[in-house]
Amino acid sequence: MFYVYVLKSKKDGKIYIGSTYDLKKRFKKHCDGEVKSTSFRRPLVLIYYECYVKEDIARKREKQLKSGKAHMELLKRLKER
Repeated sequence: MFYVYVLKSKKDGKIYIGSTYDLKKRFKKHCDGEVKSTSFRRPLVLIYYECYVKEDIARKREKQLKSGKAHMELLKRLKER
């Protein structure tokens, strides 16, 4: 399985969108400060994820969620929680 995931920083409230084939391992790397783009935003919380059978579909979805209408819809959905 391939995952598209959203992390939220407890430090500044910003979100990070990424994709991976091993969600547990990738989240641990984020939490341990091993990912440069999120190391200064720790602590982080996993707030959303989607699963896909094919990597290319997950990558396309990640790209959608990072911009445009899909990004705005994601933000709206996350605020409703």
